[in-house]
Amino acid sequence: MSTQDFAFTTTICALATAPGGALHIIRMSGPQSLEIVGKIIDKPTDRWQPNSLHYAHVLDHGHVLDEVVVSCYKAPHSYTGEDCCEISCHGSTYIAHRLLQVLADNGATMAQPGEFTQRAFLNGKLDLSQAEAVADLIASKSKAAHRMAMNQLRGRFSSELQQLREQLLRLTSLLELELDFSDHEDLEFADRNDLLQLATAIDRHISRLAMSYKAGQAIKEGIAVAIVGETNVGKSTLLNRLLKENRAIVSDIHGTTRDTIEDTTQIGGLTFRFIDTAGLRQTDDAIEQIGIQRTHEAIRRASIVIWLTDERPANRQIDEMYTLTADKTLIVVQNKTDLLKDNSLPACQKPEAWTCPMHFISAKTGEGIEALEHAICQAAQIPDLAPDQTIISSARHYHALVHAQDSLQRVVNGLANPNPIVTNDLIAEDLRIVLQDLAEITGGQITPQETLNNIFSHFCVGK
Repeated sequence: MSTQDFAFTTTICALATAPGGALHIIRMSGPQSLEIVGKIIDKPTDRWQPNSLHYAHVLDHGHVLDEVVVSCYKAPHSYTGEDCCEISCHGSTYIAHRLLQVLADNGATMAQPGEFTQRAFLNGKLDLSQAEAVADLIASKSKAAHRMAMNQLRGRFSSELQQLREQLLRLTSLLELELDFSDHEDLEFADRNDLLQLATAIDRHISRLAMSYKAGQAIKEGIAVAIVGETNVGKSTLLNRLLKENRAIVSDIHGTTRDTIEDTTQIGGLTFRFIDTAGLRQTDDAIEQIGIQRTHEAIRRASIVIWLTDERPANRQIDEMYTLTADKTLIVVQNKTDLLKDNSLPACQKPEAWTCPMHFISAKTGEGIEALEHAICQAAQIPDLAPDQTIISSARHYHALVHAQDSLQRVVNGLANPNPIVTNDLIAEDLRIVLQDLAEITGGQITPQETLNNIFSHFCVGK
């Protein structure tokens, strides 16, 4: 796509910065950007060069509203691919709102949410996956989430899809040739085993991308960690220690926490969602029973479970916890090590039945917390993101990849079929579906003409 495909006639404007800062930036995009700016400042704009900065005064009915700096960008060298201007003004809410009104009075239209990035996509400056990465980048709350979004915004995912697309087009072209020229016995095509190897390699690549979704979601949304254990073992104190704030009420009274308390924090460049839960015990209190039910729900939602205790659990408790966390990563933690030193609390020995990690901490004093945080990061099993590594976090991307993989598996099975005459037309149709699924991710589409062009650009048909 190009700017010639979408000729926007309106010029849009919006506040591009959050309130409360020393400066505001008003962004404007569209064919009248420079013309509108020329109407509201005290300097001529007819000799402004592209990609330039200019100091000026904004005039509001003849009176100076503010001293500003105007950034000028000429199409197609801008974020949206259109003529753009960005006005940096002082951070007054009044100035920002009044400046937007002055722009509107002179022909600009207030932008809708996401409209600048939408224009960038429609003008070919970003594909759809890169446009989605803009929102992920803005929302990123950790180093890993930032790097994942940045890799996608810089086109790493799009580049991988483009390479797969070219390989699939080659595969499709060969099969189309076999279908269209099968009555010419003198024509030679690629060996069927070569086609099978290519299809299998593409299938593995798509499978790897789809399998990265779980890690991508964890990075983007935060890794859920449930803190469970009996009443009064220090779960709320541990939550406060991990969050580095007094988020939960701490009391020596059993059953103080009757509902789940959830909050996020950063550890080792990752976002973790810690869930403090009601103590597990037998009780006749109806409200506390509801809290215990929610503890079980929190365990089901969590990826990691910290089992906190202050004494050696009975074998029955061990069996129960292993049953509750069968598909989770379990970390066993003995709290209150500050009481071990005066022998007022017996040391918890690790039974042979425990195959999970075990740590000794004092949530009260902070002893052992750093080692526990390291263990939590290890349990998350999130790989360090390399600059060129692609991890997907969008459900839309994941479902498109899974759907493509289903069709591609039929392609692999078809190519392995010893009777190619029966299966070639079906294989070609499945390949077209795969191409369409991958195209949905970036917002492009595959046309029959593109397949035809690929055939004649890579193969000699009239020999």
